[in-house]
Amino acid sequence: MSTVTQQNLSTDHSRQQEDGAHSHVGGETVSSTSRADRLSSFELADFALPTGREEEWRFSPVRALQGMFAAEFGGTAPEVEVTAADGIQVERVGADDPRLGRAGVPSDRIAAAAWEGRGEAWVVTVPKSHVATSETTVAVRGRGKGASVEHVTIIAEELSEATVVIDHTGTAELAQTVEIVLGDGAQLNVISVQDWDAGAVHASAQRAVVGRDARLHHMVITLGGDVVRLTPEASFSGPGGEVQLDGIYFSDAGQHQEHRLFVDHGVPNCLSRVAYKGALQGKDARSVWIGDVLIRKEAEGTDTYELNRNLVLTEGARADSVPNLEIETGEIEGAGHASATGRFDEEQLFYLRARGIPEDAARRLVVRGFFAEMIAKIGVASVEERILAAIEEELNTAMGRVADLSSELDDEIGRAIEEGLEK
Repeated sequence: MSTVTQQNLSTDHSRQQEDGAHSHVGGETVSSTSRADRLSSFELADFALPTGREEEWRFSPVRALQGMFAAEFGGTAPEVEVTAADGIQVERVGADDPRLGRAGVPSDRIAAAAWEGRGEAWVVTVPKSHVATSETTVAVRGRGKGASVEHVTIIAEELSEATVVIDHTGTAELAQTVEIVLGDGAQLNVISVQDWDAGAVHASAQRAVVGRDARLHHMVITLGGDVVRLTPEASFSGPGGEVQLDGIYFSDAGQHQEHRLFVDHGVPNCLSRVAYKGALQGKDARSVWIGDVLIRKEAEGTDTYELNRNLVLTEGARADSVPNLEIETGEIEGAGHASATGRFDEEQLFYLRARGIPEDAARRLVVRGFFAEMIAKIGVASVEERILAAIEEELNTAMGRVADLSSELDDEIGRAIEEGLEK
């Protein structure tokens, strides 16, 4: 196993672009909510400054993103350390490396700004037919405020198999691009962990292209940071490809966690599955989940389904969930979506308490059960243990708030009784 570290990032703002690689209408954002009509471009100038009224920004805290909108990346860049499994190639390359820009085109202003301002980039390559026996970790450690940029490209060549964990910690204001390219028959697991400290602002465009008969499992785990906005996008370059996009998030008081997904089915006989689950607690805890799936007319035989579930633990939290499905052909295997947001299942709590389990323990069991299926999908023991510990810590906070509210309610009831007796 090898480890590569890089602290000083280049400020070279050169960029690459091929003719016909992107489409736009006069450089202006198209008003249609259809993803087929949405502007995409490698050119920052093609994207107007967002006001918060645009479809892609209407749920976002745009005030917190102004530095990234302006593409003023003068802040302290994060430290990046790559610990590679045996046989995995790790390189630090220039902005003009031809392997960059293969996974898709930026579809919002921050993504375009991150592309233009990327400087040097990390490239992690899984060689043809290589099967990695352990995970590769890309540790991104934030080192201060001020907008900065980072670019990571992961390439799984033909018939290869590997797991890559991208681990974000510390404090940063980071505009990031993650490109994922799967060759024919490749199998790749990418786990993106957002475990930032308080004060962090993170916008990450994570674009993937999946080859013939290749399989991608992309998992997002969002826990920390003040504002985290991830936009995972997946498309297919050949038939028989499979994409599974999973996510876990836990939003605490004052946190904004936003996940905007797009699966673009443009070739026949491909499969996609999307499943995100989140919990929220505390005043002004906010989660946003947007799931866009487009089945183009050429994509006959498509099989797709997307799911989002939200569990609201306390008053003052808000979850927005918007699944969108566009179908341009009737010749598909199946397509559907489901979304639900609610509080604790009182029947579950009653069942557990009726069997002698205290309310505090019963609530913990319900939340653990809510996340259990998703955690089992991670597939990396160290990450699973870390997420379980983080959820337990969040539950300690939640139960403390419930106890405080209960105590306040008891005090109010006591005062009301005393006032009644005095009268």
